[in-house]
Amino acid sequence: MGIDLGTCNTLVCVRGEGIILNEPSVVAVWKNTNKVVHNGQAVGAVAKEMLGKTPGSITAIRPLKDGVISDFEITEAMLSYFIRKVTGRSRFIGPRVVISIPSGITAVEKRAVFDSAERAGARKVYLVEEPMAAGLGAHLPIAEATASMIVDIGGGTTEVAIMSLADIAECTSVRVAGDEMDEAIINHMKKTYNLMIGEQTAERIKIEIGSAAPMTEETTMEVRGRDMISGLPRKTVVTSEEIREALQKPVMDIINTVTRTLERAAPELAADLVDNGITLAGGGSQLRGFPTVMTNITGLDTTIAEDPLTCVARGTSIYLENIEKLKDMLESDHHEL
Repeated sequence: MGIDLGTCNTLVCVRGEGIILNEPSVVAVWKNTNKVVHNGQAVGAVAKEMLGKTPGSITAIRPLKDGVISDFEITEAMLSYFIRKVTGRSRFIGPRVVISIPSGITAVEKRAVFDSAERAGARKVYLVEEPMAAGLGAHLPIAEATASMIVDIGGGTTEVAIMSLADIAECTSVRVAGDEMDEAIINHMKKTYNLMIGEQTAERIKIEIGSAAPMTEETTMEVRGRDMISGLPRKTVVTSEEIREALQKPVMDIINTVTRTLERAAPELAADLVDNGITLAGGGSQLRGFPTVMTNITGLDTTIAEDPLTCVARGTSIYLENIEKLKDMLESDHHEL
């Protein structure tokens, strides 16, 4: 099976069946014991609904931060839940698993992914770098002698890579992505309206009225939260213009990463990109007007991959199908130790 282990969502693909699981990377545990609530069932969508709403005895945790495992035990619980859910309990041997990882992670962070997956019941673990998987999932000609550029804006990290001949020629990974955008909205609401809002509300604002470029029709939205002065619940109305203003910094951080990566590209690869342009993937690429801003600043055609949310997961499943041919490109823990 292929797993796109994301900060916000985890997707699982099974060979020949496509994507069969897409759930938030959230686990709800009892505070003192780290035991998963509801007899180990409070993982994914069930747990996400609890985010920011739990009583003192339960915490809803996102075990990955910035694309990297920040809580080892809970990641393992989450992975084993997903693997069990997908394989059923009948199988005696664990599955072979291909997991996508951010390209900028350290050896220690990689080790954590291996260990978590092996403890969660995988028989053999291969790691594939996220931009490669995204490129495969977006059907870019990454194995040919031409440059393909992918910008994968996830929840915790944005991966920018220029690929050619089935490898990464230039690559930058920054920890600015969807979560940073939510954070920017939370801060804006605090500063402008003295209103405290939760992560889920911020994410909803981003999805409903967020944008990177001016839109033909500007909209407004009613936002509810807690007044920071009186401490009481209240609501207010925000406009899409001010949210765009609030998102300006994370959006520009991502675009600057793209321009920095382009500046380092070999001249021949840069020449290819004039024709091939940039492909956006990941949930963050769905922010309205993102391709427009990217095109204006880089001068390159920018398109969004089809079904950008599942690109990386689809890429891992293409790896699975060709695992014999691609084995050498994947990292598995036997080479490293």
